[in-house]
Amino acid sequence: MASGGGYGDASQKIDYVFKVVLIGDSAVGKSQMLARFARNEFSLDSKATIGVEFQTRTLVIQHKSVKAQIWDTAGQERYRAVTSAYYRGAVGALLVYDITKRQTFDHIPRWLEELRSHADKNIVIMLIGNKTDLEDQRAVPTEDAKEFAQKEGLFFLETSALEARNVEDAFLTVLTEIFNIVNKKNLAAGDDQSNGNPASLTGKKILVPGPAQIIPEKKACCRS
Repeated sequence: MASGGGYGDASQKIDYVFKVVLIGDSAVGKSQMLARFARNEFSLDSKATIGVEFQTRTLVIQHKSVKAQIWDTAGQERYRAVTSAYYRGAVGALLVYDITKRQTFDHIPRWLEELRSHADKNIVIMLIGNKTDLEDQRAVPTEDAKEFAQKEGLFFLETSALEARNVEDAFLTVLTEIFNIVNKKNLAAGDDQSNGNPASLTGKKILVPGPAQIIPEKKACCRS
């Protein structure tokens, strides 16, 4: 069970730090989803993200304190080479398209391919159809997205950052799934050690909490 408690309590002990990336075309609402989740805010005059920046929010999942480090990547082509490096170390991803713009959905396979080529093979991915507040302008049927998500083994939700619909659920689903993977790994490692065998974490090292997972606190980088 996840609790949304706290929008950044600096004194709180942190058990885990999970890096999650938001990816997709420009203007699909990635920054608005981040603002809604991290600060419960929405801005009608949001500007395009330049390069890469991130925000954090601390939550409690199964009595453990988890700091979610959400990275917002620019969707413009000219930033693709810059942002690709930021996939590394990510344990979760929200792959976002705009339900009113078919082209943004048609580009999803390319974004997914790029993500999988740079990120860990065990990354938790959710496909997000954003802007459901514009239902009368829908250009991407829900069934099309469900079918794609099922084929690719992705979680799927439709959201509205404007109306705060399903944004919290989307992030919490991804973070809880990451937590469960980490928890199972730690239990398995404990069993191996209790049986006299060294814990094997090959291939999944980015999902193990520890100093290597903690990225220095800063609110923005790679800005021009």
